[in-house]
Amino acid sequence: MAFDTRTTLPGSERKLLAGAEPVGAIPADDVIRATIYLRRRSPDPIPPPGPNQKHMTRDEFLQHHGATSEDIALVERFAHEYQLTVADSSQRKRRVILAGTAANMTKAFGADLQCYKLAQTGNTFRGRTGSISIPTELQGVVIAVLGLDTRPVAKPHFRRKKKKQPADPTTFTPPQVAALYNYPAGVTGQGQTVGIIELGGGYNTSDLQTYFQGLGITPPNVTAVSVDGGTNSPGSDADGEVMLDIEVVGSIASGANIAVYFTPNTDQGFLDAITDAVHDATRNPSVISISWGGPEDSWTQQSLTAMNSALQDAATIGVTVTIAAGDNGSTDGVGDGKLHVDFPASSPYALACGGTELTGSGAQITSEVVWNETASNEGATGGGVSIEFALPSYQSSAGVPAQPETNFVGRGVPDVAGNADPTTGYQIRVDGQDEIVGGTSAVAPLWAALVALMNQQLGKNVGFLNTAIYQLGEADFNDITSGNNDDSGLGYYSANAGWDPCTGLGSPNGAALLAALGGSSTTSDRVQIPGSSPQHSPSDQLTDVPDPTKELVTASLILRHSQASQPNSGPQMLADPNEVSAVCTFARHYGLTVLDSNFETRTVKVQGNVQQLDEAFGVEVCRATEPSGSKYLTYMGAISVPRSVAPFVTAVLGLDQRPVAMHHTVR
Repeated sequence: MAFDTRTTLPGSERKLLAGAEPVGAIPADDVIRATIYLRRRSPDPIPPPGPNQKHMTRDEFLQHHGATSEDIALVERFAHEYQLTVADSSQRKRRVILAGTAANMTKAFGADLQCYKLAQTGNTFRGRTGSISIPTELQGVVIAVLGLDTRPVAKPHFRRKKKKQPADPTTFTPPQVAALYNYPAGVTGQGQTVGIIELGGGYNTSDLQTYFQGLGITPPNVTAVSVDGGTNSPGSDADGEVMLDIEVVGSIASGANIAVYFTPNTDQGFLDAITDAVHDATRNPSVISISWGGPEDSWTQQSLTAMNSALQDAATIGVTVTIAAGDNGSTDGVGDGKLHVDFPASSPYALACGGTELTGSGAQITSEVVWNETASNEGATGGGVSIEFALPSYQSSAGVPAQPETNFVGRGVPDVAGNADPTTGYQIRVDGQDEIVGGTSAVAPLWAALVALMNQQLGKNVGFLNTAIYQLGEADFNDITSGNNDDSGLGYYSANAGWDPCTGLGSPNGAALLAALGGSSTTSDRVQIPGSSPQHSPSDQLTDVPDPTKELVTASLILRHSQASQPNSGPQMLADPNEVSAVCTFARHYGLTVLDSNFETRTVKVQGNVQQLDEAFGVEVCRATEPSGSKYLTYMGAISVPRSVAPFVTAVLGLDQRPVAMHHTVR
């Protein structure tokens, strides 16, 4: 019988949620919807293009990295075998949504489903413990199965000021914060859509109209988008999060459209909302703001993998994702006496946003330090070092320390920062009341608004910013050098010059960032490879290639050895997969075909015509004729590559095809 032999789905193990008690079995006829997340069409990692590189279109992404029709058909046959209904399937989103009774879902995935009650809130959820099993035919095809367990996975990262004083002179409207951070003038985000992910709460249109009119701003176009049954449902504490996000974005990037994706607070809902927003070809968001998250080790490995992959999708098609780094200091509020960072901010494909305490007026900042109000129970910025994701190549020179408790060389959090302390917070309106609100929840939409402004000014998406901003360093930021985010007496972490695990590179200097990111890929944006200029004999005659658009040439790019180990990837690769991916993106940007990429030999083999190679490597490919009459292909000038890949490309071979050795045959 097909689908009869089973295996454990890696990373699917669930533990009992602390404070939850089983209160009974799930009725056998309850209908459950599960999201089946599938592998990519190509096994190669998807590269995060820089702001001056061409991003993949959504159609190109589908062609190169979507799920295959064969994989989806296999899941559909499996569903039929277990009497499950295919509610939706998408090659672009790499997912199949199945619906069926609890009894059939239990059989299909080998899960023991129970109803649990949280002692603290009295809320109930459907849960499971242990691992999911799948048929062996699906092994390697299915990455994650989400939706069987509906426990809450994330919290909103906003903080209300204890003493609500809307007219407090130490607080700001969002446009006042933007002015202090020198946001670009003369642009409103027109033509852009900012996506916002919300796992609860809602907004009242009347509140938005009152708020924006009070600022003298025409209310932006706001659309509520339902994901997995989530709706705009005002009336809970989470309204503070929703209103903060909309009002920060809408008052700074007032010309942008805002799409709010409402979804249930589950790992399934969170992932489906991100995936829907990233691949939304109707609203086409160019930047997505996320102000929800939870400690890394509270997630299953399959959830981490699937969500990180969805954020990687965003990077590939040029969608920036700004994510709050958390409001509970270096422990992320876990309470186990250990250091933690917040996910999804810790994903290497997120622009992780930390918090500061800001004072100033007009366009003049008078003081800015790390946000830490732990002593008054008003929070502290999240930040630290990941224990799940290895140090990405763009942070290799940032001075990220090893994780102090595990010595793991991990991803540093955050990347950037902004005003978050509720004592210097944002004046907003929630449920008919004016309030002062802070938290890194404010920083994610603050940065999303800046991205919308820059996208409008540049006429293109800046996309995945991390590679570019770490090359800029702190020069285009307000470097924060005072304060710490230690919330438990562990002694970690403190601010310092340059990047640090409290405020990243610092808070934005918006106009400076725009200017730095605004250049096209000109000579100043390229770096020559040392020793790459060919030495031609004076007697050789150099001539142009007759038809540079037709003659094809194959070249190999040689990469440096990996600078960081990769977690859970088996034997260590000799080249960093992210760096290999970045080189592949650079090649494709210039129309070159990637014939092969090999981590073990540290090579990327490409092919293109002479004209494409000239543009890609900044040289003039030509023909050389020796006095003997022998001819070979060569080039003039030194090979150069974009600054974004220059640190790890050590050589380009194949453009100079002169013989390099003689036969030593004795006749």
